[in-house]
Formats: sequence, C-alpha cells, structure tokens
Amino acid sequence: MNFRFLGTGNAGGVPLYGCECPACSRARLNKEHERHACSALIETECVRILLDAGLPNLGERFPAGTLDAVLLTHHHMDHVQGLFRVRWGRGNRLRVIGPEDLAGCDDLFKHPGILDFDTKAQPFQGFDLGDLRIMPLPLTHSRPTLGYCFEQNGQRIAYLTDTCGLPAETEAWLIEHPPNLLMLDCSYPPRSETPRNHNDLHMARRICDTLKPQHCYLTHIDHSFDTWLIGEPEALPDNMNIAHDGQALSI
Repeated sequence: MNFRFLGTGNAGGVPLYGCECPACSRARLNKEHERHACSALIETECVRILLDAGLPNLGERFPAGTLDAVLLTHHHMDHVQGLFRVRWGRGNRLRVIGPEDLAGCDDLFKHPGILDFDTKAQPFQGFDLGDLRIMPLPLTHSRPTLGYCFEQNGQRIAYLTDTCGLPAETEAWLIEHPPNLLMLDCSYPPRSETPRNHNDLHMARRICDTLKPQHCYLTHIDHSFDTWLIGEPEALPDNMNIAHDGQALSI
C-alpha cells in the first residue's frame, strides 16, 4: 500500500487568512510549510482511492478516469468542496462512498452530475475495493463521520480524521486489529480544557499510547499547533510524527 498526504490542514489552512503568527508567516515565505484541506491518496497495484475531496483543484490533480473511488469521512465543506466542480464533468461516473447523512452538503445530493453517491457505508461493515479490505469506523464529530482502516496482506493503515477522542467500540476494534500506520486528527496543541470536535495533543497521545501503532502521523493541523511546535521541536515521542502536504509513505 502506498499512502500520500495531499493536505494536512484544518478548515482554515496554513497560512490562515489575515494571520501573522509565526506558523502563518513561515508558510507565506516557504510553501513547504503550507497546509491545505485535509485529504489523502491510497494506492495499490489494483486500485487508487481518494480520501476526502476538499482540494478545490480536484479535477486538475486527478483527470477523469484516474480514480477508482472517493471515500468521504463526512460532509463538511472542507472535505467535499472539490466535488462541486467535478460533478459537472462528462464521461464515466465517479463512485463516492461516505457515511449516511441526509443533510449532505448543500445541493450535492440533489444535483450529483457524474458523481455516483453511495452514502450507506456502515460502521464495522467491511467491504472490498480492488485488493483492499476497508473497514468503516465511527468517529466523534459534529456530523456523522467515519474513519477507515485499510488492510492488505495483513498490513493495516488507519485514517482517523475528524474526531475528538474515539468511540469505545472503535478503540476496541483497533486494539483487536492494530494498525501499522495510524493517521490521526490532532488540530491543537495541548489544552487545559477538553477540546470539541478535534483532538489536541493530549488526546492524540492517549490514543496513540492505547493503540500502539508502529508509527503515528498527525494531520488536520491548525496554525496554533504549528506555532506551538516551533517552540517545542522535541515535544513528540519517537513514534509520533507531524504529517506534511505531499508526504508519501508505504508498507
């Protein structure tokens, strides 16, 4: 399995509009520190799947026929906005799989165009795409949200964003089926109060300590977390890494 982070930022991205904090200022000077809408690509010899569709230039990055499916974690705008233009395209339909959410996002369900929506991905009901076994895992967020665990030849990659902590049943499943690589929501630096909708570093570390993956990569990162990391460059344990846009991994 080959995995690539296409975007590792939260809804505002880095640099954040109008912000002059150290992280945003650094990103304006060096594009390597930019963070775009949280999304990823997973590939094998048989299948190519986009995880979330928040990148606005989706059609330019993935011409018609180059994706087998899109998996949506949920229907917030920063995870689906790239579909609004693609839907008016021509040619074969593009399968879009996601959680059941009757509200969807704006009029995507009403006017899907070439998008073939399958909104019945059910928690803990695994399915196959090509040579990948995919398990949808419920997450804790303000909209119905799923993470996904991808398995091939006994190797697993878990992609868990957007979430604040983990539901007990999801944690139990991942303990029983430990991922080799864990891609985990961590929007914020350590906070004294319990965050809402997204993990801070305290919560992310607890999840990582419980699941014990070989490697954990933090994503959906807010500019405040990047700024905190500038002052705390040695703060993360050895098996925990900060993901970056364009970063590629394989197992």
